[in-house]
Amino acid sequence: MRLSRFLRALPALVLGLVLLSPLPSAHAGVSGVSGVSTVSAVRVLRYDASRAAEFRTVVDQAAQVWNASVTNVRLVAGTPADFTVLADNGWPRTSRTSLGRGTIWMGREATSEGYYPLRIATHEIGHILGLPDRRTGLCSDLMSGSSAPVSCTNANPSAAERSAVNANFAGSALLGGSGALFVDRPDAASLAPAA
Repeated sequence: MRLSRFLRALPALVLGLVLLSPLPSAHAGVSGVSGVSTVSAVRVLRYDASRAAEFRTVVDQAAQVWNASVTNVRLVAGTPADFTVLADNGWPRTSRTSLGRGTIWMGREATSEGYYPLRIATHEIGHILGLPDRRTGLCSDLMSGSSAPVSCTNANPSAAERSAVNANFAGSALLGGSGALFVDRPDAASLAPAA
């Protein structure tokens, strides 16, 4: 009698497990090492730029720059948000609580000094995606931030930056990521606490 009840319940159990299983993403990235193929699902991050004031459109454009540049993560506007973008009168900065999560402040101080808003927004999202500041002074390096000249309008991540973000959102890396605060003022290096 018990076996009969179990056999009747088995199809429902199997169907339930199938419905709960994640389906492969239509945008899954495929990579191979030594002829072995692996598939990694695209991680979708939602952002809320509703309080980004005059930077709202620029934040949406920056998200599209990243979406066109990387394959393992996709940024979409929506709530509940993984990260929030705010506008204020300070210097642009990002507080990353973990990989893909945190708060960005689009500070008006940088734009009033002539820095390009789209580059700022793309740079700050780069911090959310796990990239540190790299004060190379090169306009070709998105994460060089304010160390590049004010005239720099490049808002595209370099090949190395794209690769790093894809690696950050591949496989087990999704479980990691620690909190960090990034202040992108030109003198930020001198403000860092001594180690």
